[in-house]
Parts: sequence; structure tokens; C-alpha cells
Amino acid sequence: MKINSAVFTVSSPNYRKCPQDGRPEYAFIGRSNVGKSSLINMLTGVKGLAKTSGRPGKTQLINHFLVVSEVERANHKEVNEWYLVDLPGYGYARTSKSSRDAWGTMMRDYFLHREQLTNTYVLVDSRLKPQRIDLEFIEFLGQNGVPLTIVFTKTDKEKQREVMGNIKLMKQELAQMWEELPPMLLTSSATGYGRDALLDQIETINLSLRN
Repeated sequence: MKINSAVFTVSSPNYRKCPQDGRPEYAFIGRSNVGKSSLINMLTGVKGLAKTSGRPGKTQLINHFLVVSEVERANHKEVNEWYLVDLPGYGYARTSKSSRDAWGTMMRDYFLHREQLTNTYVLVDSRLKPQRIDLEFIEFLGQNGVPLTIVFTKTDKEKQREVMGNIKLMKQELAQMWEELPPMLLTSSATGYGRDALLDQIETINLSLRN
């Protein structure tokens, strides 16, 4: 898949205010400071598209980016338009209880009622052993039938033995709750590793929607 363009469209306080044009949405979410903005910029190839910050919990709204992509199929170019959705991160301890409650309501409504949501990419820091907050969020999506892919970030920041060990532990934890594990991808925003695999998955899903 080739990304022709990616532009910011709108920030919304709840799912009712999100775009209503029916384009498929691919949502990205994870713990605060998991590297979500860097991954979005790497995927789209647009530097600074999603604002990176050293302060966790900066994203507070549902941010839509309209992506125009192109694939070569049967000797002709096929153009798709879809939304990449940047969702507020979870697990930032310094936010107030009222802010955390508001986040919970906004996200619960989005995941349970947003019909355009096509797939959710749950970002997990590959440098860490399984975190309870990630496991609980993944279980929430699974229990509610929300399609998801687990994306391990920052795989270049630690020795591969440690990374693979943490991924193995994550699989073991999930196996206690899941009969079939969700898809998993490994990425690095710094090196671009995993970009093609993730975009290929989106392309495959987009194609299935059109058939």
C-alpha cells in the first residue's frame, strides 16, 4: 500500500461528533507514552501529523486523519480513502478521577456504538512485561466483539531476547482468556520496522469491505 496523503480532519469530544461519511476507521490506542504519535507519523510518512509530546496524556479528544492510499491491482491503481483515528491514551495516573471517568465514558461509547470502526490497534510497549491495564483493555474489546490487533511498539529499544520474552509472556496471559489469540504485529517507529505489515493488513481489510 502506498500512502498518497494523510491530513488532519477533526477532533471530537464523543463518537456522535465524529465524521458521518461512512469511511472505514482504524483506531489506534494504548497506554500513555506508548509511542502512538510516533507510530502514526511513521505509518503515514507525514512528519508531525500526530503531535508527539514528552507529557503523557496530552491527547484528550478523538482525532480523525483522512488517509488516501493506493494499491496496484490487476494492472490498475485502486484508490481507497479511510480514517486513521488517534484515540486518547489510558493509564496516565496524574489525571484526575473525573478526567479518567470522562475518558472511560467517551471510549466505551466509541467502541460500543461507532459503526464505522473497522479495526482497533492496541499499542503495547514491547520493553515491558504484560501490564494489567493493557490486558484488561484488550479483554474489554474481546468481550464486546470489537476487532483488534495488538501492536508491539519500540522493538528497537531493547535486546531482542527481552522483546520476544515479553511478547511470549503476553501470549501466555492472553491464552488464559482467549480461545484464539488476536493478530499481533511488531513495530519500530525509529526504524520503520513493521510498517509494511501493518499497512498490508489495513489494505486487506479495506479490500474485504469492498467485495
